[in-house]
Amino acid sequence: MKVDRSWTTGLLVGVIALTTGGWLINQGRTAGAGESRRLLDEIHRLIAERFVDEVSPDELYRMAIDGMLENLGDPYTTFLEPRDSEDLRFTTTGNYGGLGVRIEPKDGWITVVQVLPNSPAVREGLEVGDRIIEVEGESAEDWSVDRAVNTLRGERGAGVNLTIARVGVDRPLAIHIVRDVIQVRQAQGFMLDDRIGYATLRGFSRGAKEELVETLDGLVEGGAGGLILDLRRNPGGLLPAGIEITDLFLDRGREVVETRSRVADQNYVFTAPSRDRYADVPLVVVVDGLSASASEIVAGALQDHDRAVIVGTTTFGKGSVQTLYHLSGNNSMKVTTARWYTPVGRSITKDFDRESALRELAASAVAVSGEPVAAPSEPEEREEFVTEGGRTVYGGGGITPDLVVYRDTLSTNEQELRRLATRSGAIPRNVVFRWAVEYANDHDFNEGFAVTQAMREEIWDALTAAGAEVERDLFDGSQTYVDWLIADELAGAELGEVSQLRSRVTRDAQVQAALDLLRDADSPETLLAIAARAAEERAAEGTPGGAPGGDR
Repeated sequence: MKVDRSWTTGLLVGVIALTTGGWLINQGRTAGAGESRRLLDEIHRLIAERFVDEVSPDELYRMAIDGMLENLGDPYTTFLEPRDSEDLRFTTTGNYGGLGVRIEPKDGWITVVQVLPNSPAVREGLEVGDRIIEVEGESAEDWSVDRAVNTLRGERGAGVNLTIARVGVDRPLAIHIVRDVIQVRQAQGFMLDDRIGYATLRGFSRGAKEELVETLDGLVEGGAGGLILDLRRNPGGLLPAGIEITDLFLDRGREVVETRSRVADQNYVFTAPSRDRYADVPLVVVVDGLSASASEIVAGALQDHDRAVIVGTTTFGKGSVQTLYHLSGNNSMKVTTARWYTPVGRSITKDFDRESALRELAASAVAVSGEPVAAPSEPEEREEFVTEGGRTVYGGGGITPDLVVYRDTLSTNEQELRRLATRSGAIPRNVVFRWAVEYANDHDFNEGFAVTQAMREEIWDALTAAGAEVERDLFDGSQTYVDWLIADELAGAELGEVSQLRSRVTRDAQVQAALDLLRDADSPETLLAIAARAAEERAAEGTPGGAPGGDR
């Protein structure tokens, strides 16, 4: 049985849906009995009592759980211990108890790369560039980000003692910070020029719609006649948030997503409950291989209804729904209970093959940011569907963009510079980050600053001082990469998150392709026509991946 309703009525069954991807929270349990259950108990008792090495009963039960889940072949059906609840709360609310810093490992130390406004970290004077060298008297050298996050997060009102090393200060500093509720902003935006607005969305937690509406309304009021919505690296979040955000761009009654399950009360057709808030405003949605779940729901629905042009690379392919069941001992279990489909009936689920993913990663190019770019694979046979306006779209394997544009990658010289410097222990981004922190302490500059030859010389000196074994000719031949790092790290160290984001997108091939499409579009209809012509022209030219100019 399939039930047609707006998304809000789906909540009447007493569940909350999420989509990293598409979870449902429920208190129910499924009973089981019979011969197989007795056999399992007998095996458990026999191993616990007779196996040559002693294994505790609890360990055996956990082995049984892990083996059962592994053999399902579904990476999204997982057992969650109590310590996972904090991550779940962060996913669903965007809030957590912590310090209010963004951290990254740099040169063996957890390093502050951003301090959130109005946070405990600001109040106690933490700064970008601070290295956390001790937590509660324990050395933090070589800590992973996961370990640092798990240690620094905690209950509101609980204190934590840190020892930090700061650029320009010759002795360690002791800081006591009392944790508070930290709300991570999901949406950011600004004008790219006098007519095109840009907004990025990090996740789909509670409040994401309100933040995005505030951002988009500000852009439209500021003169935006076209919008770019960046969903790259967005893993999803709450399903209702995904439906709410899709609803911003669809008229009332338009289908957003359908869930299909063998459990009757999880079969729904979710429709948009309100009008298109930004009707007649051309929209480009930018996606990549890490755009998953709720991001794919948004992109798929807007593509199926011909409301937006999708630009970038094929999305992750997360088309299933999980239900979170609460178990004894504050444990939980996330079980795949349904699959979801786009309005024209597409399933975008991609089979996850870890070995293939690793092989693809090993063959990757390197983006200007220094991150890997997955090598494009040969097109595979995929089921064809037709959008509302008659365009061909594809099922299976994620959402395929209307205009495929790969990220700008490093040249051969730039990749060699990065490889040699990293091999000698002087990772270019880390070296430039430390330099940027010192430079920002000693200089005043505003957004839009130019990278100068004097800055490049300082970076060369910093690299050689850090032990980078590279020739000067190779450094000089890698100026585009060096300039990108300088601009990015200086903006982050001195001007903040939005300025750093603005600096990045002005050097971003995918965003620039979206901007080119929107410059001549005065309606969603003309945007679709412009995108179709652009795709045809790039196919005729044989441009790699449709990227402007190909790899540098």
